[in-house]
Amino acid sequence: QVQLEESGGGLVQAGDSLRLTCAASGGTFSQLNIVWFRQAPGKEREYVARISWNTGSIGYADSLQGRFIVSRDNLKNTAYLQMNSLKPEDTATYYCAAGMDWNTVSSAYDDWGQGTQVTVAS
Repeated sequence: QVQLEESGGGLVQAGDSLRLTCAASGGTFSQLNIVWFRQAPGKEREYVARISWNTGSIGYADSLQGRFIVSRDNLKNTAYLQMNSLKPEDTATYYCAAGMDWNTVSSAYDDWGQGTQVTVAS
């Protein structure tokens, strides 16, 4: 089991950028796929982006329209989510999850961070 901790959230203006970090400890981070989800108040947790253990496969939610970039550094046991051209509708708590699955459904993952809040003001 790997422990995950997200950071990098904050309050920004529409159009700004943020880079979220997902730091892992324990487990075997380099063998796990990493998936980013987000959850806005009153809404279900939704898939944002994913990156495979060897960075060979990357995927994004269609709704992002190319604004986000997911990456990872296995030597640092860290994954990143670069978020550009942020919009108020991006406001949510962002979570990273790790697992062997290549899945966009949150129930497929057991290892989660505590989340980091992103608030985008208009």
